Amino acid sequence: MNAPTPAAMPTPMPTPMSTPTPATAPSTHPTAHPTAHPAVSAFRAERIKLTTLRSLWITPLLSLVLTAGVTTAVGEALGGKDHNLTDDPSVGIFYGLNFGQAALICFGILLIGQEFNTRMIDVSLTAVPRRRRLYGAKLALGALVGLAVAVLATLGAFAGYAATVPGAWDGPALVRSAAAGVLYQTLLVVLCLGTTAMLGNLTAAMGLLVPSLFLLSPLLSGVPGVRRVVQFLPDRAGQYALRYADDPQIAYGHWTGLLIMALWTALAAYGGLRALQRTK
Repeated sequence: MNAPTPAAMPTPMPTPMSTPTPATAPSTHPTAHPTAHPAVSAFRAERIKLTTLRSLWITPLLSLVLTAGVTTAVGEALGGKDHNLTDDPSVGIFYGLNFGQAALICFGILLIGQEFNTRMIDVSLTAVPRRRRLYGAKLALGALVGLAVAVLATLGAFAGYAATVPGAWDGPALVRSAAAGVLYQTLLVVLCLGTTAMLGNLTAAMGLLVPSLFLLSPLLSGVPGVRRVVQFLPDRAGQYALRYADDPQIAYGHWTGLLIMALWTALAAYGGLRALQRTK
């Protein structure tokens, strides 16, 4: 007899193996930082232009060298001979500023003027569509650079004069004259930048501002009949604030002269903004 076959046993199902979950690898991406304020980004972009374009950063340095260097050289050569340098010490102290301000004028013009001539202003407006923000960044940069140069140039001029011209150069007007020297140079940069923005052309700005502020205004201030009007021009009013002595022919005081220049500067800055807003 055949042995009974055992009942078919069910084949056990294989137990599924659990797949181990791979450990999460640490992220190699840097943690995102909050984005800078658009105004800060616009200022940084303008600062990069300043440091990469030679024509922009060399002109403030040239102004510093001329203001302090010419004062020292003239003091060394004429300090004991020319009484104009000692009767009012501010004439000798800021003698070099007559030449250094020409470079400052060019710096204020170039900050925005070269973008008009090369049409790079269109690229800048594409990157910073808000024209008020772009213009504000340029004004802030110009004012800060102008302030830094003005502080160093004024200190250098005072040091050069003291080292080369015999006699007392300190007095009750010392602090006012030094402060006015710093503010005058700072305002001059902003004034030229705003005027250039109004004109919208580098060549026109150079042709107007350099001869007017560097040559024409000083010459006209010596003409008796015209001096009454010329004394209210921004550079004449601002430079009167540098003087130690009072001038009875000037219709205002020293600090008022600096205020007059500040008003001219504010008008130029506002006019430049309005012109830039109308630029297509």
